[in-house]
Amino acid sequence: MSYHHEIDADRCKGCGLCVEACPKNVLEISDRVNSKGYFPAYQARPEDCIFCAICCTVCPDVAISISGEEDAAGSKK
Repeated sequence: MSYHHEIDADRCKGCGLCVEACPKNVLEISDRVNSKGYFPAYQARPEDCIFCAICCTVCPDVAISISGEEDAAGSKK
């Protein structure tokens, strides 16, 4: 199965909990401000992500999600 990691930049307040919790140091805080005036987290090294979902668990704003991707036939990869 293939997975997709997504951070909702407009929901993120840039608290940094996910950055500190990531065991592979995938996440960093952006230098760009989101629509609410915060510096959100982003995947600086997405190729290193192991989809452990620790970032999703610690995010107080529920701004991070990991989901399975479907193939062209509609079944989960």
